[in-house]
Amino acid sequence: MIEISVDSQVSFSRPLVYSTYRDKLVELGPYLPNVRSLQLKSRQETERQVRLVLEWHGGGDIPAAARTLLSEKLFAWTEYDVWDNNEFTVDWRIETHAYREAVFCAGKNRFLDRGNYTLVESRAEVRIDLSAIQGIPPFLLGQLVNLVEELLSKKIEPNLVRMGQNVQKYLEQTQKNQSC
Repeated sequence: MIEISVDSQVSFSRPLVYSTYRDKLVELGPYLPNVRSLQLKSRQETERQVRLVLEWHGGGDIPAAARTLLSEKLFAWTEYDVWDNNEFTVDWRIETHAYREAVFCAGKNRFLDRGNYTLVESRAEVRIDLSAIQGIPPFLLGQLVNLVEELLSKKIEPNLVRMGQNVQKYLEQTQKNQSC
C-alpha cells in the first residue's frame, strides 16, 4: 500500500477555491501532467452535496518491466466524487478501466481556511492486489505489486500538486480579467 499526502496553498478564499476545484475540474484537468483528456459523465446536485462522475485518460511511459502485464487501459479511469458543500471536502475514488479487481485508489481532499489563503489537504491510498489477476506467476507478484503501486502513485501525486497550481493561476487570471 502507498499513501499519498499533498498539501497545496491557494491564496484565495476557501469558498472560491473549493468551488473552483469542484466546478472547473473539467477545464483544468487536461492541463495536469499525465492527463490526456477528462470528460464529465454525470453531475447530481443537492443543497449539501455535489456528486460527480468523471472519465479520465492518462498517458505517459509504462516501464518495460510492467509493459507485459499492463496496458494503456490501466491509465484510463472513472472517478467518483462526493463534494460536501458544508464541510468543504471531497471524498473520491478511482476505478481503473483495466484490472478493476486488482486496483484500489481512494482519497479525501479538505479545504481549510487559513485566513489569507486556503490550504488544500489531499490524502490518498493506493493498494494493488495482483493475485486477483489470473496468469501471474506467484514469484513475480510481490515485485509487480510494488512496481504498479509506485507507478500509479507517481502519476497521481504530481496531478494533485499541479491542480493547486492550476487553480491559483486560474483564479489570478480571472481576478485580473475582472479588474480590466
